Amino acid sequence: MEKFLKKAGWTSIITSLILAIIGFVMIYNPDTTMQFISTVLGIFFIVVGGIKILNYFISKGNSTFFSNDIAWGLIAIIIGLVTMVYSSTIESIFRIMIGIWIIYSGFTRFSSSFRLKNVNQKVWMLVLILAILMIIGGLYVTFYPGALIVTLGVIIVIYSIMDLIEAFIFMKNMKDIF
Repeated sequence: MEKFLKKAGWTSIITSLILAIIGFVMIYNPDTTMQFISTVLGIFFIVVGGIKILNYFISKGNSTFFSNDIAWGLIAIIIGLVTMVYSSTIESIFRIMIGIWIIYSGFTRFSSSFRLKNVNQKVWMLVLILAILMIIGGLYVTFYPGALIVTLGVIIVIYSIMDLIEAFIFMKNMKDIF
C-alpha cells in the first residue's frame, strides 16, 4: 500500500510540473497556444466529419431514411477548416462574448449592491467592490487579445503550485500514516 501511495504521490508531482509548464507556455505564448488549440479542434472536427461520411457510405445510406450523416459530416469538415483558418477571429469573437458576459454580471451585481444598501445589509460594500472588479475584469478580457489564454495559464500555474505543495506535504507525512 505504501508503494502505491508513494507512486501516486510522484505521479501527482510530475503531473503538476507538466501543468505548470503548460501554464507558463500559455502565459508567455498566448497566440501560439490559441493557434495550437484551434488546429487540434479543427482536426477533431475534420476527423468526426470524415467518420460521419464514412458511416454513410458503409451503411450505403440505408441506416434510416432520415439519416443525415453525410450532411453532418460535411458540416463538421467545414467547421474544422474554418476553425483552423480563422482561429484568431474565432478567439476574438469568443473573448468578446465572454468579456461582455462578465461586464453584464458586474453591472447586475453593481445594481444589487445598492439594493442591499437600501435594505441596510452590511455586505453591500463587498458586493460593490466585487462588482467593480468584475467590470474591470470583463473590460480586460474584452480588449486584451490574449486575456483568456493568459488568465487560464495563470490559473493552471497557481493550481499546479498548490498541487505540488500538497503532494510534497503528503509525501513527507506518508511515513506517519503508516
